[in-house]
This record gives sequence, structure tokens and C-alpha cells, in this order.
Amino acid sequence: MYKIIADETDFLVIDKAPGVHFHSQDGSAGVMAQLESDLDIKLYSVHRLDTMTSGLLLFAKSSEAAAAFTQRFSEHKVQKYYLALAKGKPKKKQGSIVGDMAKSRRSMYKLLRSKENPAITQFFSQSVAEGLRLYLLKPLSGKTHQLRVALASLGVPILGDQLYGGEDADRGYLHAYALGFEWQGQAYAYHQAPEQGEAFSLDGVKNQLQTWSKPEKLDWPKRN
Repeated sequence: MYKIIADETDFLVIDKAPGVHFHSQDGSAGVMAQLESDLDIKLYSVHRLDTMTSGLLLFAKSSEAAAAFTQRFSEHKVQKYYLALAKGKPKKKQGSIVGDMAKSRRSMYKLLRSKENPAITQFFSQSVAEGLRLYLLKPLSGKTHQLRVALASLGVPILGDQLYGGEDADRGYLHAYALGFEWQGQAYAYHQAPEQGEAFSLDGVKNQLQTWSKPEKLDWPKRN
């Protein structure tokens, strides 16, 4: 369900497995409740990951720390980077995806042409196998389903993301890859490559991750 990456005085960082709920539901414990039970501590959520999404997840250990982290997230002072795999050829191979988001049918969202309070996602992509591309995504906003909608808007829904039209797969191929922030005057940076999923284990993916090993140091495309 999870692997502990860092256990600090004020916060905890874990690697969440794919297919694990954030909140408890259907009679089974979500990852936060499971952590609290296993560690016998009270945790505070400051951001979350969709059930299909694996990777780095930060929890605060006090209400004071939670308030401070929540403010950092709202002010975009926490750097987040994600990996995704998708089949097909995107409308563009790198750049930014910008637009307002609105609720659509079922529990889906859609990207609009308007930009009043837009979701903003910068990205790179690279072919890693025949008909398969790896995406490195940097969200500059925190909208629900933002990255899933962003790639679907390029005509390349995330592999395994059936809600948005992705092809069937052994998992949803979205992973929270890196997390960086300052806390109490110290810089923290965490990187965690995906460990589950047949397609994430392809040689092309592993080779590209060597190039993208420090996403925070890349020359990111300019915002539109």
C-alpha cells in the first residue's frame, strides 16, 4: 500500500502504491488511515493523489505544520513533478497546457478554451517504445484531475485511465515522481521512480528517467 520515504519531525513522505484510495471507502482503510494505524500517530492531509496515481505523498504531523504546508501548496511553493505514459501521437510534444476546467459527465472534468482561472501544466515528452510516449509533467496549479485532463486534451489519455479514454492496462500510468520544498529554512527534495507497472519497467522508460533524474533542474518550456 505504501513505502515510507522520509519520516521527519514535522512531516512524513511516502510512496503510495497505485490503486490505493487516499480516503477510506468501501469498508477498507485508505492510505492515510492505514498510516495512522500502523504508526499510531495523528496525520494531517495537505494534498492528495487520485486512487490510480502512485508516488510521493506528503503528510503533516501537526495542525500547525498542516496549515503552513497548505499555504505553501496554495502559493505554489511546493514543486511537484509527475510521470505518465500514453499511447498515440500528441498534438504537441512539449510546452504547456492552459485552460479553465469544468465538470463534465459522470465524474469527469474537461478543459475549456477560457483562461479566467486556468489549470496550467508544463510538460516534456519522449518516445520510449513503438507508439508509446513518456511524459514529464509539472503542474503549476492544483485542479482535480488536472494532469489526466491535460493529456486527454492532447489526444493522448493516460494509459490505463479508463475514465478519460486511456487503453486498458495493468494500472493507471500516472506517478508522482518528485517533490521539493523549503521547510524551517532547509531545502528538501525527494525523487521516487515508479516501481509498479509493466510499462514503467521498459528499458526506454528507465533510460529516459536518467535524463530526467533531476526535473527541477531542467530548462522548462515557457508558459503560454
